[in-house]
Formats: sequence, structure tokens, C-alpha cells
Amino acid sequence: MKTKREETKKMKTIRLSAALATAIAVCAGMAQAEVTLSVTIDGNQDTINMMDALTAAYTAANPDVTFEIENRPGGAEGDNLVKTRLATGEAGDILQYNSGSLFQALNPAEQLADLSDIQSNVIDSFKPVVTAPDGTVRGVPFGSAMGGGIYYNKKIYAELGLSVPKTWDEFMANNEKIKAAGKVAVAQTYGDTWSSQLFVLADFYNVQAAEPGFAADYTANKAKYATSPAAMAGFQHLEDVFKAGYLNEDFGVAKFDDGVRMVATGEAAHYPMLTFALGNIKQNFPDNVNDVGFFAQPGPDAAKNGLTVWMPSALYVPASSENQDAAKAFLAFVASVEGCNIMIEANGATGPFLIKDCALPADVPASVADMLPYFQSEGMTAPALEFLSPIKGPALEQITVEVGSGIRPAAEAAALYDQDVEKQAKQLGLPNW
Repeated sequence: MKTKREETKKMKTIRLSAALATAIAVCAGMAQAEVTLSVTIDGNQDTINMMDALTAAYTAANPDVTFEIENRPGGAEGDNLVKTRLATGEAGDILQYNSGSLFQALNPAEQLADLSDIQSNVIDSFKPVVTAPDGTVRGVPFGSAMGGGIYYNKKIYAELGLSVPKTWDEFMANNEKIKAAGKVAVAQTYGDTWSSQLFVLADFYNVQAAEPGFAADYTANKAKYATSPAAMAGFQHLEDVFKAGYLNEDFGVAKFDDGVRMVATGEAAHYPMLTFALGNIKQNFPDNVNDVGFFAQPGPDAAKNGLTVWMPSALYVPASSENQDAAKAFLAFVASVEGCNIMIEANGATGPFLIKDCALPADVPASVADMLPYFQSEGMTAPALEFLSPIKGPALEQITVEVGSGIRPAAEAAALYDQDVEKQAKQLGLPNW
């Protein structure tokens, strides 16, 4: 029989044990609530700025969520890395990657989480480019819509009395005057192979103006680059600027950052590029932001001059993520007006955002002001081909480097790209291939 003192001691021990168990449980709960999300993004400074700002704001409001951010390579190397990690279940929690045809090549219905329930703030025009074959939406927009065309140095244009060209012949005439003045007419940066594609891809507005059914026929294996004069023109443009001697001497090794520097500082008059490059200009050459203008890639007809438009990249949650709920909560924040405003604050306005009620500031840079009229006028924009067709051959950037370097003629390159496209169409299981 226990004494009263022994019973009291036993009760204290029980209470202490219960309190300790409660404390351990609370700590365990806190540990479970805390999560670190691994995020993979490209290495563009624009992308880095936005993601840093978004994650900092989110962690400030949600201290239990922190982020580990990794930068992946660009171009084909980055594509292969993304596909390999998704296939092996090592893609982390959040992935920034292209929308459109490259998204479709990721086998999204199997490898990416369904994000259909966090789309309420996303403008409808974006959703098809991140919709899997089963009809579910798998991404949210990250950044602004972009135009594909040509940046130009406004000081050089003013010095030489040049006007913004509306046709390719006018563009080449400007280049000849620039070359005659001892300046680099066109900066090319084939050290970053992806940048070599612009003259082909940004020409699609002109292709569609000439052949309105091209995208559908191309997908159905009824139209080819090599047999369509309008589609082949982009390859010919690469050949023409090389043969005319309009390029910078180091075009074969120069990188994207070099091209941006050249057009911003007046080392070159033109740089064919997507408009996301404005973020890089603002970051690295803030004093030159308004020295840079932008125009759509000219085609054969001044009356049909318009802009090829790229949807922004997207953020996805890999299906293998062990933190899907936390990752989706962060993506819902990105796809909100607050998230959109944070992205604008990080990089300024580089183009229209695809989040409802997210307005651009009034004081946009010169190149954005040049781009907006295309969006504001009916019929002056067309989606890039990769948003109208699931087919984009993976070897295009290598082929365009060859054409732009004088290694392969345009006609041969177009035929080679048609072969590259055929391989991908068969991999996707498209009919008629």
C-alpha cells in the first residue's frame, strides 16, 4: 500500500510526463507545419528578380514556408534537365518552364499536378497554353506576355536619320546605312543558342498573314517550312543578315547579356529578341532604358505589319512533389493581384500581365510604349506558332545557329527542320504523321 506522499509523487510524475508529451507533440506539429519548397527557375535576371521578390513577400506573410531556389541552364540543356528530373521524380516542388508546345512535351497529365482549382484570377486566354490533353489546367502565368521582334538603339536611329521599318526590305536598307556608318547593324548571340531562333519564330505573324491556315495545316502534316515561301522566309532572313556582313564579329560566342548590352549602349543598332529582355536592360543598364525602342519583325507588306506574341512562362508543381498543398498555395499567391504587383515592382512593366485587374503603371519605358499599340489594335498581334500547334522541333536552335553562321543554306535548313518536327509529331502521337 502506497503512502500519500508516494501517490502525490506519482501524480506529479504523470503530470510531468503528460506535459512533456504535449510539448513534444506541439514541437512535432510545428516541425510538420514548417516546409521548405524547392524551386527551379531559369537563370535570366528578370526571372530571378521576380522569384526573389515573390518568395520574400510570401515568407514574410507565412514564416513557416521557406524556399530553396535553383537556376537551371537555358536552351536545350535546360529542356533536357527538366524532362529528366520529371521522369525520375527529382523535379522538386515548383518548376518554372515554358507554356505552349514545350509544356505539352512534358507529358503534363502524368508529370504535373492539377492546378485547375487556383485559376480564378488567371485571364482565360492564358489557360489553353497550360492545359493538359485531359482538359485540366496545370500551370499559372509567371511574368508578362511578350512580343518577339527587334530592339533598336534610338540614338543610332536619330543620328543616322532612320525610321522604324515596316517591311523587311526597309529593315535591310537601314542595316546597310548603319554598316556604312561603321557600326554593327545586328547583334547576334549564338553563344546562347536559343537566341538564334528569333528571326524564324518572331516571323510567324507574317507567316499567318500570308497563309492564315498554316498552323492547322502544319499540325496536320499538310504544310512544311521547306515548301512554304512565307514560312521559309525566317530562315532566309538569318542567311541574309550574315551574308551582308551586318553582324558583330563575336556573334558565334556572344551571349544574351552581350546582345542586351550592345543594343542598350549603342554598340549595335539592332538585337532580335523577346521583350522580356527589358528586365535585363533595366537591371544592368538603367541609364539606357529609354535609349532602346522596339518594333515587330517586318514582313513583306507594310500594310500587314504586326507582332508575334509569346505567352509568359508558367509555374508548375511536379506530380512527384511531397509538398503539393504548400506549393499550390504559393502559386495561388503568384496568380493574384498582389503577386502580379510584386512582379511589376521587381522588374517594372515589360508587357501586359495575364492576371485579372492587374494594371500596368502609366510611366512605362520606351520599348514597352512601342509594343503596347500592337496589343491595343485589332488584328495587329498573332500568337507564336508554339501556342497554336503542339509541334516545335527540339533541334531548331542548332539549325538556326548553322544558318546564321553561314554553315547551312536556308532552304536546306528548312527541310532539315521539317524532319526534326516529324520526329516530335510522332512522339506526341499526332494524327496524319
